[in-house]
Amino acid sequence: MALDWGKARIGVAACDADGTLAYPVETVQTHEAGRRLTQLLADYEPIEVIVGLPRTLAGGEGIAAGHIREQLAPLVAAHPGIGWRFADERLTTVDASRRLRAAGRNTRRQRAVIDQAAAVAVLEQALAVERATGRAPGEPA
Repeated sequence: MALDWGKARIGVAACDADGTLAYPVETVQTHEAGRRLTQLLADYEPIEVIVGLPRTLAGGEGIAAGHIREQLAPLVAAHPGIGWRFADERLTTVDASRRLRAAGRNTRRQRAVIDQAAAVAVLEQALAVERATGRAPGEPA
C-alpha cells in the first residue's frame, strides 16, 4: 500500500499480492486520517506501507516532510506489525497530473483523483526499486 500525504487529502493506492499492478484506492481527508486509514489497513492487510516523503530538489527535507512524519507517527505506533517506509516522492504529483491530462482528464477539478494517482506513482516507483535491487525501497518510518 502507498500513501501520498498532503495537507488536505491523502491519496491511497494498493497493489496485487505479487507487487505487479498498483491501483488507486481512494482519497482520504486528512481530518479523517486516523479512522479511515485504520479501516483501510484492516481491509487490505498490507505487509508494508510506503509513504511519499516530499523532499526538496536538493534531496533535503523541508517543513512538509516534518509535518508528514509527525502526522504519521500515531498510525505507525498503532500498527507495529506493518512495515512502514518513507520513499522520495519528488515530482509524483506533477507526473500524476501529466498522466491524467494525457488520458483526457480535467485535473483542475479532480484533485482527489490526482492524489490517488500520485499514490500509485509512489507505489510503482517503490515496487520498481524493490524489483531492481531486491531491497525494500526508501527508509524506515
